Amino acid sequence: MKSWTRREFGRLTGAALLTALNQPKARGQAKARVVVVGGGIGGATVAKYLASSATAVDVTLVEPRQSYTTCFFSNLYLAGLRPFESLGHGYEALARQYGITVIHESAAAIHPAAKTVALNNGSKLSYDRLVVAPGITFRDRALEGYDDAAMEIMPHAWNAGPQSKLLRRQLESMEDGGLFLIVVPPDPFRCPPAPYERASLVASYCQHSKPKAKILILDAKDKFNAQDVFQDAWNRHYPGMIEWLPAQFTGGVTAVDPKTRSVITAGATFKAAVTNVVPAQMAGRLAQQAGLTDQSGWCPVDPVTFESALQPGIHLVGDAIIGGDMPKSAFCANSQAKACAFAIAADLAGSARFPAHLFNTCYTYLAPDDAFSNAISFKPVDGKLKSVISFVSKVEESSEVRRQAARAAEGWYDAFTHDVFG
Repeated sequence: MKSWTRREFGRLTGAALLTALNQPKARGQAKARVVVVGGGIGGATVAKYLASSATAVDVTLVEPRQSYTTCFFSNLYLAGLRPFESLGHGYEALARQYGITVIHESAAAIHPAAKTVALNNGSKLSYDRLVVAPGITFRDRALEGYDDAAMEIMPHAWNAGPQSKLLRRQLESMEDGGLFLIVVPPDPFRCPPAPYERASLVASYCQHSKPKAKILILDAKDKFNAQDVFQDAWNRHYPGMIEWLPAQFTGGVTAVDPKTRSVITAGATFKAAVTNVVPAQMAGRLAQQAGLTDQSGWCPVDPVTFESALQPGIHLVGDAIIGGDMPKSAFCANSQAKACAFAIAADLAGSARFPAHLFNTCYTYLAPDDAFSNAISFKPVDGKLKSVISFVSKVEESSEVRRQAARAAEGWYDAFTHDVFG
């Protein structure tokens, strides 16, 4: 099982390609202005790698938060296996080491014709190239009864932060024998294995603290990512504790009742002590307002440059895009962001583009000492991103392989977040 170092991580994720672009800057070369809106994994990576390139570029990162809390590994926090503070990453290194101008403000609007971004404080930023990493938002009226007020009673915890803390408090205060219910949305959504990892780690917590508790998963789908691996682990680690009900069994979730923490399906009503509702998703609001989304609610892009198919001169990366075979994961956002940065740098410098190297690799926990991994490479084929080489953990892997994966995951997290935030 791979033990990650920062140097090895850099080789995998494209540092060699960045080095190829790092030729000496021409003296007196005017700096192009690139504005990056959104300081999550995709946006921070684009900003860092553009600022690191040899191309003369002035990079501004617009992000309202002072610190970014990773969604990945937040399920470990819910299970009491990782402190919340370990999930937070600031932007100081990006500003100090890479010369990026970080503006902690929200973008109010994008004006493509004028090539400006309006901020909530009334100021405007002009750009030569714009990168938007808007993340996801929840679809309006996807579930009857699930609104902003309901989220404070039946948290989603799908944007790590206060919602994660709320769900953790509810889990801690749940009586032994209580039901923890998870509503899983239809595809596509951020981090496909995460709801089932959450069920696994909540079960791990309950096994020691609330052994009579049950976990119920109401799914909008009839099958899910790595289903055989998860169900094998549930049978081994948590026999009788986790139940998964597919849409074909329930008829699908149609509504929620926050007053009773109940979930209503086509065939029955389920009442729980703790209800974790993960709603259906789409690209972030800013992308919609700027005309960057199509009828699907997601953003079509060129699979090589990640330039918008709808608004020339604007690039998009991360969960908001239509990524073909690439899932909506942090590592995919990071990989897309590097390809996007290289393409922008090459265009601004008038140099040849390098082929995009796109990867996804991640670790998923089944128990504190049981994790599985995947590694997939992608390339553009006929205008879409297609998987070309893949490794995915199998049910028959030994317990030692899984223990090694759980240990390797810690190094992966540290190397990955260092690659993004410095």
